[in-house]
Amino acid sequence: MERKDFLRKGFRLLGAANDVPILLRAKQSETETTTCTVTNSETAGPFPTLTPSSLVRTNITGDRTGIPMDITITIINVNANCTALQGALVDIWHCDKDGYYSQYGGTGMQTVNYTNNTFLRGRQTTDTNGQVAFTSIFPGWYTGRSTHIHVHIYSASGTSLLVTQIAFPEGSNSAVVQVNSATSYGYTKGMTGYTYNANDNVFSDGVTSEMSTITGSIANGFDLTHTIYVAGPVLDTQTFESNSFYLGQNYPNPVEEVTKIPIVSNEAGTVEVTVYDLSGRRVQQPLRTSIDGGIQEIELNVNGLSKGIYIYKVMVETATGKFEQSKKLSKT
Repeated sequence: MERKDFLRKGFRLLGAANDVPILLRAKQSETETTTCTVTNSETAGPFPTLTPSSLVRTNITGDRTGIPMDITITIINVNANCTALQGALVDIWHCDKDGYYSQYGGTGMQTVNYTNNTFLRGRQTTDTNGQVAFTSIFPGWYTGRSTHIHVHIYSASGTSLLVTQIAFPEGSNSAVVQVNSATSYGYTKGMTGYTYNANDNVFSDGVTSEMSTITGSIANGFDLTHTIYVAGPVLDTQTFESNSFYLGQNYPNPVEEVTKIPIVSNEAGTVEVTVYDLSGRRVQQPLRTSIDGGIQEIELNVNGLSKGIYIYKVMVETATGKFEQSKKLSKT
């Protein structure tokens, strides 16, 4: 949200106390008419990422070889009129061309031991378009499963929103068939014994909401795009109307040294701003100050932080009670 839009919205909300029931009914009506629904939830499987917060990276290939594949995932919030969800944490992981996962192995479930590896796993934070992008390789397959990618989506504050999987199109000339015939690239299994989506225990109930779009070629690599719908945070207007508190996005963002955090509060009180890294560790002393009722801007200095993505939590305490919200900031 642009600063001028935030200010205009803040003034409108502060004067809307008597109209709250009407506003809420309007929001509910908009949500009821939307056509988007939450993507199917699936198991994280036997090989979920053990240390997602330590694997913030775009290129997840590691030491694996195979046909290159770029992955673009868009996250849509069904609780915000099906708009892009900015600031969501997106973890993905998948097997290598031979069907093996990193961080596991040496057991009957996976005989090859890759417990000391982290290939083909990564985390990114969605941008203003709700998108994340990864560089990887085309996954292989293993007995009982069709080709797939695992995804776990969290809110900016770390609350789990959805665990799901991404399915791949099948057919005589599909990328799956082409890749598994590309023995010169190391894909040696072919399609003999392959489990198709319809017979996969995870996807057998249908893959309509989990099917990706794949373009490209063996020679030039492939591009996978997919949209995932989650039940994310409710509309900001509803949050403000029910809690008498609204937190805006900091600006500038990304920030080099000093950024400003817009706040709207119906009452005077005290505010505390705490900054955390993506693992939930507090990275600097909380900023505490007093605020008047109305629209305020809190100045935050992050000069001492390293480059990366952080979460700032704002807690406001007034005579009415305590209110908390969190958002993401990017340090350059």
